[in-house]
Amino acid sequence: MLDSYFLSKFAHHLNETNKIMSTHMLGLGSKFPAFEKKAVVSLEKDKEFATITAEDHKKDGKWMVMFWWPKDFTFVCPTEIAEFNRRAGDFADRDAMLIGASTDSEFVHAAWRRDHDDLRGLKFPMLADTSKSLAEELGILTEDEKVAYRVTYIADQDGIIRWVSANDLSVGRNVDEVLRVLDALQTDELCPCNWKAGDATL
Repeated sequence: MLDSYFLSKFAHHLNETNKIMSTHMLGLGSKFPAFEKKAVVSLEKDKEFATITAEDHKKDGKWMVMFWWPKDFTFVCPTEIAEFNRRAGDFADRDAMLIGASTDSEFVHAAWRRDHDDLRGLKFPMLADTSKSLAEELGILTEDEKVAYRVTYIADQDGIIRWVSANDLSVGRNVDEVLRVLDALQTDELCPCNWKAGDATL
């Protein structure tokens, strides 16, 4: 009985992994796709929305960290968003533009921010890929519901993808690891296993 349970769980995991692989996710060395999308940037009346583009971080000479979640008004997603927000200053200190994204509309994003205590004071934009065009170009949509996997991209000042990480829908990511990799990439040197900022490079 126990063996069949674990076999079933493994089969599910393998199936989800194959789904991700079959989407041909845009990966390392690729140019991050051009985009121009509405985003929620505030809860102040008449200042809620702004347009953000793939050029914004480049013209400011900054890196870009974009993290995707499947759906607003769910359970794992706000824990991730709240933690990214808590560490928003750490990304800013590293000259990185932080963007959160899903395929929900800007109006759903705004409603969720107003409704959830942990999301009202966000310091980064919530991008609305309502047409799913960006998520589709990145290759990060699930086959069934066409929502985004928990994918994180780091792109450099030229818009080149330098790191990508994907989680299954049920597993939240580790923000410390995103910062660790960003630190390592910005050294432009060889960083050994478990390297952290302040450690010697090779």
